[in-house]
Order: sequence, then structure tokens, then C-alpha cells
Amino acid sequence: MAWNEPGNNDKDPWKNKGGRDQGPPDLDELLKDLGNKFGGVFGNKPGKSGGGKSFSGIGASILLIVAIVAWAVSGFYTIKEAERGVVLRFGEFSGLVDPGIHWQFSLIEKVIPVDVQTTRNLPASGFMLTEDENVVRVEMQVQYRIVNPRNYLFSVTNADASLEHAFDSAIRYVIGHSKMDEVLTSGRENVRQSVWQELEGVIEPYNLGILIADVNFKDARPPEQVKDAFDDAIAAREDEERFMLEAEAYALSVEPRARGKVKAMEQEALAYKEQIVLAAEGEVAKFNKLLPEYQAAPEVTRQRLYLTTMEKVYSNTSKVVVDVEGGNNMMYIPLDKIMQQQQAQPLQPYRNRVNSVNQTPLAETKNSSVNSGSSRTDRFSRGDN
Repeated sequence: MAWNEPGNNDKDPWKNKGGRDQGPPDLDELLKDLGNKFGGVFGNKPGKSGGGKSFSGIGASILLIVAIVAWAVSGFYTIKEAERGVVLRFGEFSGLVDPGIHWQFSLIEKVIPVDVQTTRNLPASGFMLTEDENVVRVEMQVQYRIVNPRNYLFSVTNADASLEHAFDSAIRYVIGHSKMDEVLTSGRENVRQSVWQELEGVIEPYNLGILIADVNFKDARPPEQVKDAFDDAIAAREDEERFMLEAEAYALSVEPRARGKVKAMEQEALAYKEQIVLAAEGEVAKFNKLLPEYQAAPEVTRQRLYLTTMEKVYSNTSKVVVDVEGGNNMMYIPLDKIMQQQQAQPLQPYRNRVNSVNQTPLAETKNSSVNSGSSRTDRFSRGDN
């Protein structure tokens, strides 16, 4: 028989008594029954008179459990890869935690995440007075990173604000000890380096936990009232630098050529020196060879040298042959032609004239000189005629 059939009241899950039209039990009775069961668990005896108190104890216990679970869950936190966590226990520094998932005692501990990898930018600008009492507007920027989270949070009240004040003070100090031309043109890099060093010196005693990564010199310009004049001055300075670079480039291109010419002249001088020395040594050798012949036959050797020289002179000179009575011929030498020829073509050195001596064998020269010496002497001598 099913539980919902008539007459089967014992198996009614709702434990209703009576007819079919009875509905489910009252909610108060259900809660009362549930309270009695949990009350027995927590030490309360179930009964009709203590049902309300048991239910109140169970509600408090459930709320307590929920609160404990919520407190435990709220203790989990995550530190990102670029961060480090600063743990405070009752407001006092307790330690640092690395990236990852961690758990803390809520309401007892507090974790402050600090980004230690991101490079931060801090700009600074303003009108400043230079050493030569000129006003310039300077814009610079400092890049920094946090290397010590504890010092960054607790060494000063606000590390970023302290760095800003120190940066502005360093810029004004360096600009105040620099001239305007240096700030606007050639000394910008020196100003940047000086500001960097001065800033590090200012923040070092405060232990801000900050590392200066770089200092950028963004802009420096005079006031608007005198900007045109300074632009002209800067343009003139740039032209000067450009002309200097062009002059250096020209010098670098001309100097090697000049050095090459000097080297070539030196080589030519050395070659000429060697040539002269060798020619002189050759003439000495020739003289040494002629000396024994001259000593053996002085007259014949002189006659041979004379004839050889005259033949060379006559071969390079225009001449006129005239018939003279008696059958002898007389040679006429035009002196004006010889002078013109000397002006147009300089005579060769004496060593070139002497070279012709070696072209004729010594023995043949002797024979020819002996055989024809008297006839040639008679031919060129007018006294015999």
C-alpha cells in the first residue's frame, strides 16, 4: 500500500494526522524539530519547553562558523610578478613576501604590494637663473625604480614627493652654476650628468629605496621675448661648427696627398742621388780605364778625345762647307745658330758626351787616330793651308 493511499497515515513523510486535505507541517514545527536535533549535538537536551533556546544557539553557532570561514578565506592574497609585498603586523614591519599566492592573518596583518620592476618617470620644469644672470626655461625628466620597498614606504612620508623636491633642487643648483650658452648648446650633456650626480647626492642620506636609472635633458630655451635673438646665435654657432668640420674634412683629404707628394719627391731625390753617384762612379771607372792608355800614349789619347768631341758637336750643329782654291775644303760654323740651339735645347751633361768614348773600341780608336790624325789635322788647320 502506498504512503499516500487512504489508511496509510503511519507512512506519511509529513506526519500529518487527519484527512487528506491536511497540508505539510507548519514551518515553526519543522525548525523546532531541527533545533532539537542540533541542540543535542551541542549539548542541549531536546524538549518542548527549550525549543526556542536551542534554535538560538544553533543560529549563533552557524554564524560563528560562517564568520570563521569568511575570515580564513579573506586571508588569501596574491602578489604579482613585478611586485614585492611588505607585511605589517599590528602596524609594524614584519617582512617581505615574494610573488605568488600567500595567506595572512586578517585584521592582524596587512600586506602592501610595491612595484619594483616598473621604471617610473618624474618630470620637472621651470624658469631658472643661470650663472651669467640669464633666465632660461629648463625641462628635464628623471627615470627611477624602487629597489627597497621597506625604505620606499617608511623612510620618509612620501618618497615620490621627496624625490620630486630633490630633483627640482638639483636642477636649479646645476643651472645656477652654469652659463646660458652651455645650457642651450654645447654643455647640455655636462648639465645632464651634473644634475644626475647632484640628485644622487641629495637623496642618499634619506634612504628612499630608489635607484636613479637615467636623467633626460628634454628642452632648454630662453624666454619668448628674446627667443629670436638666441635662435640667431645658435644658428651662427651651428654654422661655425659646420665650417670647422668641413675644414677638418678638407685637411684630412689634402694632407694625405701632400704627404704622398713629399714621399714621391723624397724617392725621386734618392733616385737622383743614386743616379749621380753611379754616374760619377762610372766616370771615375772610365777615367781609370783611360788613364793607363793616356800614360802609354798621351798624344794619341788627347787627339782621340778631341776628335770625338768635335764630331759630337758638329753632328748637332748646322754647318756650311765652302770650296777653297787649292782643292781643300773649309767648314764654316754659324755661331748664331749654335747660340739659338743652346737657348732652345740645353746641352746634355758632360757625362753624356763622355759616354760616346766607350762606343768605339780603344784599339780601333788608336788605329783610326794614328792613320787619319795627320789628314784631319791638316783639314781643320788653316795655318797649313
